[in-house]
Formats: sequence, C-alpha cells, structure tokens
Amino acid sequence: MKRIGLISDTHGFLDENVFRHFEDCDEIWHGGDFGNIALADQLAAFKPLKGVYGNIDGRDIRDRFPLETVFYCEEVKVLMRHIGGAPPRYNPETRQSLDEHQPLLFISGHSHILKVIYDQDRSFLHINPGAAGKQGWHKVRTLVKLTIDGLDMRDCQIVELGRRG
Repeated sequence: MKRIGLISDTHGFLDENVFRHFEDCDEIWHGGDFGNIALADQLAAFKPLKGVYGNIDGRDIRDRFPLETVFYCEEVKVLMRHIGGAPPRYNPETRQSLDEHQPLLFISGHSHILKVIYDQDRSFLHINPGAAGKQGWHKVRTLVKLTIDGLDMRDCQIVELGRRG
C-alpha cells in the first residue's frame, strides 16, 4: 500500500504547508511546470519524487524529468504527462499514449483546474491536482492525496492550500 501526494503547476513557488500535508505520503508525483530545479530538489529531499516536465520548465528540469512517464504503483499502471486534456477531450499525443499504454490512472496538469474524473469510455481514473503555485488563473491552490493498494485506488483527498494571491 502506498500513499501518494499529487502536485502540479507550482511555477517556482512551494508552499511550506505542502510538507505538512504530504508528511504521511510515501511518494510525491509532480504533474509538471515545476518552475525551477531547486523546487524539485526540495521535494525530492523530502520524499521520493516522480514527475514530468511542463511547458514552462527549462533545460534543468527537462534533463531530469521526461515529457511522459509510464510506471506501476502497486498493481496500478500509471501514465503521467503535463499537457493531456481530460475526459473525453484529450490532445492527439495523449490519446495515442492512452491507447498504447492503457493505464488505470492518468495524471496530468497544465489546466490549473482540479479534476478527479473516472473515464467510463477508457476505464481509468484521471486526476489533475490543479495548481499549487501562485501563477495562473486558478483561485485556490490545491493538492491531491491518494492511496493505492494493489489495484484499489481510494481515500482520495483534495487539499486546499489557500487563495492564489
């Protein structure tokens, strides 16, 4: 059983409360737009970190994190990429990747809009943790926590970090 902390779109800002909220997590997954390598280093020093680079990330982040990653957590196949869309509207690259890998969990970022949606047509859970940073159009900064136990995904919690401004 693993407890996962999901974060995205930090854009170089890391709220100190992230560490308190992710204290009980085994891993942190970042959905892209870290903003700088120092932020990634802080998260990686705290908990094991998986991530993908986003459209605003520079060479330092892109050298460490891929555009897309596919991995298993427990028995759940996970696909993560920054720009992906959401059910039923995926961009062409994401649609191709979803068809190829057939994940049970798809993590994305980019939109700054928190979403936890089960895609009935493709039979997987889609999560976008929203945006934890201060740049963008979102009004509230958010995180998501999730437990994965074998094939079971449960205890999904939405964490509000406060207003963007």
